[in-house]
Amino acid sequence: MDLRKLQRVIVDALDDIKAQDIQVFNTIGQTELFDRVIIATASSNRQTRSLAAHVRDKVKAAGGHVVSVEGEESGEWVLVDLGDAVVHIMQPAIRAYYRLEELWGAKPVSLKTGPEKKPAAPAAGRKRAASSPAPRAGAARRAAPASAASAGSAAPAAPASASPRSPRARTAAAATGKPGVQAARPTKPRAAKRTRST
Repeated sequence: MDLRKLQRVIVDALDDIKAQDIQVFNTIGQTELFDRVIIATASSNRQTRSLAAHVRDKVKAAGGHVVSVEGEESGEWVLVDLGDAVVHIMQPAIRAYYRLEELWGAKPVSLKTGPEKKPAAPAAGRKRAASSPAPRAGAARRAAPASAASAGSAAPAAPASASPRSPRARTAAAATGKPGVQAARPTKPRAAKRTRST
């Protein structure tokens, strides 16, 4: 199996079971035994064993060869030897103690983890025209809980005609669902001017 494909299969398998702090190192020139060292952290013995088994199964399914798996009994540090790549799955305390990154980390390989996210398609019946990128005010009001809308965190922005010094316009827009509607300002009665008697 190609080395790039192998490391991609390994990283994806580790990411499937939520391994933490996955790092890949190029060891060509450091040793003749393998070309990649991959280190990952697991939070428990069960997750460590599960990650090792998942990596083994995914590599076999992709047509790769698994040389051996060591350390599954204790589950604190499991090593999966895949020929061209060696995978170390460790618990946080073990990883901090042995610091394999200092031994093999001269040439890190950058790989993105997780599946590529595709933009979500709009739901049927709610398609928007490309010319109007802003959502409808009613949709924003339905999406935000009432307490968030009253706090102003999910309130739509005040329209251009609203006074920038008045947060009441935004609060009223959130309450009515219409960004152009402003709340009527309460007016204070003016005190009559006192005349000075002489």
